[in-house]
Amino acid sequence: MIATAAAEVGVRRPWLAPALVAAGALGAGLYVAAVDPSEAAHYPTCPVRALTGLACPGCGSTRAMHALAHLDLGAAVGFNVLAVVALPVLAFMWFRWTARRLGHGAPPRAAPRAIWILAAVVVGFTVLRNLPAGAFLSP
Repeated sequence: MIATAAAEVGVRRPWLAPALVAAGALGAGLYVAAVDPSEAAHYPTCPVRALTGLACPGCGSTRAMHALAHLDLGAAVGFNVLAVVALPVLAFMWFRWTARRLGHGAPPRAAPRAIWILAAVVVGFTVLRNLPAGAFLSP
């Protein structure tokens, strides 16, 4: 019954889900812009880093988003280059999703090769940033 009601809302208000995602992203962005993640006790510690001492692919991304919000691209890239590169990709994907929800464009079809390439980039980035040779990628 709940699934039927959710599907009905999706049909009647196709803009609602993209609007909620945009509102959530805007709210999170405003919070990260206002509250400096470099100060202690404002954000949770990365569980991967806390348990293993290694930097996960997301380590430094909150500080990178804070730096971007303050228009400091150099610092953002220094904290997490992968997050900085992923941000416009995610924005593009949101625009495509929104257009499809509003009836413009074909349904998405992710090529299996693209998914494997993305996984390889994330794993490669994670391994490299934890090696001495990739120390420049460490947050």
